[in-house]
Amino acid sequence: MSSYYYILDHPRVLQNAFFPRRWQTRCPEDAFDLQVSVAEDVALHCRFYVGGEALPTILYFHGNGEIASDYDGFAPMYKAAGANLAVAEFRGYGTSGGTPTFTAMLKDAHLIFEAVRKEMARRKFNPHLFIMGRSLGSVAAFELAAAYTSESKGLIIESGFVCASRIARRIGFLRDELELLEEECRQKIRSIRLPALVIHGEDDNLVPMTEAKAIFSLLQVEEKKLLTIPYGEHNTLIFEGEEEYFGAIGNFIKPKTVSG
Repeated sequence: MSSYYYILDHPRVLQNAFFPRRWQTRCPEDAFDLQVSVAEDVALHCRFYVGGEALPTILYFHGNGEIASDYDGFAPMYKAAGANLAVAEFRGYGTSGGTPTFTAMLKDAHLIFEAVRKEMARRKFNPHLFIMGRSLGSVAAFELAAAYTSESKGLIIESGFVCASRIARRIGFLRDELELLEEECRQKIRSIRLPALVIHGEDDNLVPMTEAKAIFSLLQVEEKKLLTIPYGEHNTLIFEGEEEYFGAIGNFIKPKTVSG
């Protein structure tokens, strides 16, 4: 896997890009914890919230400063929308080992994807798998959506951005290669051939609405939807628009009927 994302693995960028938090709650009764080996002596924690064997699963990459356990309270909402929820951590977050970098995030995403699919098959779950990324997690979600069209059913992006180069530019870390990275990111989104749902808050001051509109414009698929949440800020979308948020996800993952 070759990517210009290595440019952002500079210490100055990383210290402004990743804010790992160490913690974990006791696993709920309707969930199980999955450890995914990604390197020697490095395993990443995934928490799999089970709504039902017959339901499709959303593989979810969380936002910055978050960990899998943070979704203990949100998982029932995904279950009500008709989905199992598998939340994957980045290196250094929660109980996951290692140190977070962008190149590690991209590589690890593939290993997590395969491990989750294998676990779903072992437990005889519905094989339909959706990919979702929130904020920083959109980097991993775009990577997988571009790579696994036949193995995935759809892509959901919440509070996401086209390219993490925006972090480098914000702190004044400027290199000519950033333009190459940005074009790589745009091309990756253009290459995605999955149905897509983009969700964003109208009052997001951390990742502006222009990013969601850019993502939506770059997606070259007929089945796509942009949901904006009025008054929603970067971390308040669910609270400001819970019904719209999960209603859209429920409709998106619902099996499509074929007429004729």
